[in-house]
Amino acid sequence: MAIDIQKIRGDFPILKQRIYDKTLVYFDNAATTQKPQIVLDTINEYYSRYNSNIHRGVHYLSEKSTQAYENARQIVQKFINAKHSHEVIFTYNTTTGINLVASSFGEKFVRKDDEIIISGMEHHSNIVPWQIMCEKKEAKLVVIPFYSNGELAVKELPRLINEKTRLIAINHISNTLGTVNPIKEVIDLAHSHNIPVLIDGAQGIHHQPVDVQELDVDFYAFSGHKMYGPTGIGVLYGKEKWLDEIPP
Repeated sequence: MAIDIQKIRGDFPILKQRIYDKTLVYFDNAATTQKPQIVLDTINEYYSRYNSNIHRGVHYLSEKSTQAYENARQIVQKFINAKHSHEVIFTYNTTTGINLVASSFGEKFVRKDDEIIISGMEHHSNIVPWQIMCEKKEAKLVVIPFYSNGELAVKELPRLINEKTRLIAINHISNTLGTVNPIKEVIDLAHSHNIPVLIDGAQGIHHQPVDVQELDVDFYAFSGHKMYGPTGIGVLYGKEKWLDEIPP
């Protein structure tokens, strides 16, 4: 089936302008995506017709806003195949989701001399929260190396895991290298040692189908602005088991 590029371009108003007397071409989608007309129209409709607080009113506008909000949660649930809609937590972005897990999970389960494993190809959003948490808890950050071809050295992971390992946090797809990491293999290995896994899905969610139940992932975070949605929204998927145990 042929792809009609002009039709696709036509969905994005920002691409209709000319820059330096040339038609705008935008390639920076790993950083943020442009917004199609349907997204812009929906935002405009919300603010024009039923803007109101969710879960905080019993009047018509509040109920309509609340229903739209919860419908969005169910749409995300189906999109990632979460078992429960309450496993979908709305955040500001991927970074916020990772920070929530680092602070909440770390507060309850990480103690002095414990270890958190990340990889050497992480975005700083999946490094700094763990550095801060480890400093606070006097824990240790352990790094999985990667080879010169950009592939994660998964074979090194078994020797890095020990009785002090509390969580593994790695990205699905590297924002700098484009490497697609074997996250299912990492999750299965971690779970064989009863270790939970957080996946930074900022670059993965819009490039590959994500089935959180099939992956059996414990936490998966991603942003809306990288997949044609507005700035300032994101999702943290958390397996019910962990959401029941960690403090809000």
